[in-house]
Amino acid sequence: MTTPTLKPMAAAQPVDQSLLYPSPYKEFWHAFSRNKGAVAGLFFMCLVVFCALFAPWVAPHNPSEQYRDFLLTPPVWLDGGTWRFVFGTDELGRDLLSRLIQGARLSLLIGLSSVVLSLIPGILMGLLAGFFPRILGPAIMRLMDVMLALPSLLLAVAIVAILGPGLINTVIAIAIVSLPSYVRLTRAAVMSELNRDYVTAARLAGAGLPRLMFVTVLPNCMAPLIVQATLSFSSAILDAAALGFLGLGVQPPTPEWGTMLASARDYIERAWWVVSLPGLTILLSVLAINLMGDGLRDALDPKLKNAA
Repeated sequence: MTTPTLKPMAAAQPVDQSLLYPSPYKEFWHAFSRNKGAVAGLFFMCLVVFCALFAPWVAPHNPSEQYRDFLLTPPVWLDGGTWRFVFGTDELGRDLLSRLIQGARLSLLIGLSSVVLSLIPGILMGLLAGFFPRILGPAIMRLMDVMLALPSLLLAVAIVAILGPGLINTVIAIAIVSLPSYVRLTRAAVMSELNRDYVTAARLAGAGLPRLMFVTVLPNCMAPLIVQATLSFSSAILDAAALGFLGLGVQPPTPEWGTMLASARDYIERAWWVVSLPGLTILLSVLAINLMGDGLRDALDPKLKNAA
């Protein structure tokens, strides 16, 4: 009786670790890209940021140069338009496309600066209010309640009226107006995290108060703060445009979307493009940022990620 020969076992194929443990960036992009509106908003904002960064090379003309022979020239798709000025010219003969591209620089700068100036102190005050709910918490939250009781635009107008119109004062006013939302959101996130087991373990391990605040608790509160910062970015652009429209923001002849609206409102009946194009730019930019905020919320919120 012959014994059966045993065939050698095939070597196990190596398993791609990236399939078992996808990187956080790939997981984030997979969740973010499911929201088609967020992806469209991201591409539009990338275009706006590109134009803002390379405005001197992208803009076809000097935004302050006046072409007296082309006052209120219509866009190229209307009768009387010319390819020299694709979006037409304003009441002083300045190229609208160049001014919109240059204005993107100021609008994005105001939005980014105001978000940073309100995010950092808002996080600090929210952490203090969460870690000291009986000492500092009531005083900080009552101050935020007073600020929230005032309309945001009215408060910004009051601050700029006191400080004076200008770019820096506009950023300061918008940052102050945006502060309560970060404080309240940080405090709520901190209060929910303080009862978690990992915080108790860190305390038992001897972690000091600064380490508990900035190393243990704060990283777990950043997801809603990132979403709030994105949405506040669009609000800052709107507030800057409103202040510019009222004459309290960036002063002419500096190109800024709100200032362009203010200087062109007298020509809305006979040259609609002078008002419509800056307004449409503000609308599309704010819409794109809000769509990106929705995508970030879907990608960073574990509940929404699991439900999808």
